[in-house]
Amino acid sequence: MHFLVVGPGAMGTLFSVRLSQAGHQVALLDYKAKRAESIGKKGLRLEDVTGEVSVHVPVVTSPTPAPMDVVLICVKATQTLTAARDMAGRLPPQANILTLQNGLGNVEILQKIFGEGRVFGGVTSEGATLMAPGHARHAGRGETFIGPAGSAQDREDAVKSMVSAFREAGFDTRSTDEVESLIWGKLIVNVGINALTALTRLKNGRLPEISGAHMLMEKAVGEAVQVAQAKGIPLPYPEPLERVVTVCRATADNVASMLQDILAEKPTEVAFINGAVVREGEKQGIATPVNFTLSCLVETLQETYDQRVNP
Repeated sequence: MHFLVVGPGAMGTLFSVRLSQAGHQVALLDYKAKRAESIGKKGLRLEDVTGEVSVHVPVVTSPTPAPMDVVLICVKATQTLTAARDMAGRLPPQANILTLQNGLGNVEILQKIFGEGRVFGGVTSEGATLMAPGHARHAGRGETFIGPAGSAQDREDAVKSMVSAFREAGFDTRSTDEVESLIWGKLIVNVGINALTALTRLKNGRLPEISGAHMLMEKAVGEAVQVAQAKGIPLPYPEPLERVVTVCRATADNVASMLQDILAEKPTEVAFINGAVVREGEKQGIATPVNFTLSCLVETLQETYDQRVNP
């Protein structure tokens, strides 16, 4: 298959390397011309517990007229709308759009730009950390689910092709008809972990061990579950808080993506995670004070990187 991977971050690098290794044709889209040129010359590097591999793929700054089957969106949720607008009208009509991004709203943004029939959603528990431009570490393995979003329920062949490609690339991948449920399931895990790590600068595994962090986790997760129930969205696991704690312990040494952003002084996805719970709660008439507070605190951090008081 021909893939255009949008975004040269940790996940974009991970998927580009593995799909290329599996024999698929991969191009990487990067809106920064100098970085794109550098990555194109040096190639992509991916390290994991088994060692390090390097591949060279074309790195472009705009979609090319070359064959394209799947456009894999790997930018941060804060960049989804800009990336989609930049590609609008420049993709071949047969290209499907796939998002495995964190947070709520990405599927809906892509559907508005490209139409419901072309957009596919899902979730992944694969973990990656960006070490440098074009260089990532595969930090943890997990399941990936891909399925049709919205009214694209008749695109079974397209889903099968994407699932097959990801499996060939070494990812534990399967199809699903419950995209919204899985997205909310992952959202709730992120609600319980990401903002707390960003604020405390702790690795995932420490959160359940500290009473204050655990209490905030419980409250934030509880609010998100209430909102999901009010929307009639079934969750993919029976005990949400237990699920979050299990993920914390399974990824004990992981530096969560939102903490990575804070440490790198970059914008975070808090508005699409805890902030999304607040917005959806308002629509349902459900108070979400803990998620509101966490959102405000993380947003304060990211808006004042140049004003830190250092020891």
